[in-house]
Amino acid sequence: MDLIRHLECFVAVAEESHFGRAAERLGMAQPPLSQRIQRLERELGVRLFERTSRQVTITKAGTLLLDEARTLLDRSESLLATARRIRDGESGLLRAALPPDLSGDTVAAILAAFRERHAGVELELHELTTAQQLDLFGARGLDVGLIHHPCEVAGLELGPVLRREVGVLISRDAPAAALDEVPLGSLDGYELILFPRAGAPALHDQVLTTCARHGFSPVAVRHGQGASFVRGLILSSRAVAFGPRDAWDAREAREADRGVVWRPLAAAPLTWQYSVAWPAGRSDAAVGAFTEAATRALLDTAGAAPEAPSRPLHLRPAAEFWL
Repeated sequence: MDLIRHLECFVAVAEESHFGRAAERLGMAQPPLSQRIQRLERELGVRLFERTSRQVTITKAGTLLLDEARTLLDRSESLLATARRIRDGESGLLRAALPPDLSGDTVAAILAAFRERHAGVELELHELTTAQQLDLFGARGLDVGLIHHPCEVAGLELGPVLRREVGVLISRDAPAAALDEVPLGSLDGYELILFPRAGAPALHDQVLTTCARHGFSPVAVRHGQGASFVRGLILSSRAVAFGPRDAWDAREAREADRGVVWRPLAAAPLTWQYSVAWPAGRSDAAVGAFTEAATRALLDTAGAAPEAPSRPLHLRPAAEFWL
């Protein structure tokens, strides 16, 4: 008996609650599907479904076995994916990505930890925005990456969600720079320097929505990410930017950055959320090693903390505010 194929039939009928729809989903006729379910029931020694002329209902035994069946199917897909990579000569390569906002210390820590955990795999590391990573996941051009939330995570598996506190970067001479904590509303009248929307559209819109809710409506939104470029805009115009403290502390120590300071935002209304992501069914040892390395590096070098599990990650139906 082809166990995997029979389990695919079982899961399809369980999810569709209808033999006809399950057969259409599997691309097969209904009689062979019914025969496969009957044979699986004989092999397992339990009844999986109660059938009537009008409906199909999964039994208690079927319900207890359904998660196991899904797990076996996921593992079989992972095995086949590994076999394909071996066949294509890619068994020793992991294509990974990190977002542009990580410090050099964090990137170095990820690389060191990965080599320690999985020295036999070559790591092909790229600097990519969340949107670029999602596109490559869809095209099967990326094995694993560190993404910003919120974003579309359908078809992906996720590692632990971490958050980094976001503060404001502001000219040392600005009145708000004298505060221990800066209310977002006190920044009204400033321009805002923000990462380009194309890189993480949902996060971009969420930042502007949060600003609007807290009384900060930027005079203009300028797009930029490079440290020198952002610093120049802050010093030459009435502008502010947002960023994690750890990423700024290293730069502020240099003489050239004395004119710009980082201050926490009152009540911490903004945080960056991250997690390692990979295509469903691709969770092998190399992906696990990268997930552990990136998670540990963010905790140890980037001031990250575990996110409360009750916080939702899904996208809202539409952005409430964007510019």
